[in-house]
Amino acid sequence: MKKLYLTLTIIGGILPYSQAIPWLFQNGLDLPRIIDLLFANPISAAFGLDIVISATVLMIWIIHEHKRQPVKLVWLPLIGTVVVGVSFGLPLFLYLRESSKPT
Repeated sequence: MKKLYLTLTIIGGILPYSQAIPWLFQNGLDLPRIIDLLFANPISAAFGLDIVISATVLMIWIIHEHKRQPVKLVWLPLIGTVVVGVSFGLPLFLYLRESSKPT
């Protein structure tokens, strides 16, 4: 499972940024515009809210799981979730959790 989680972490980082980086080069880090575009219509707002809620739940779960079973470098998936997204933070946490299991 470790290899699968690591592969999904890489994919979960590359795919979102493959869309974001060209836009950022063209428009810069214009946070008000990003938020305006995210909530430009009801469908995009639904996706945006879904991601915000999912990311919040994921970070709460990561902290809870870390208290139950400590995970090395637990801060990485927390930051990764904020900077990249759930598609990166979740598989990274699962990879780190698998890597932290006693053998």
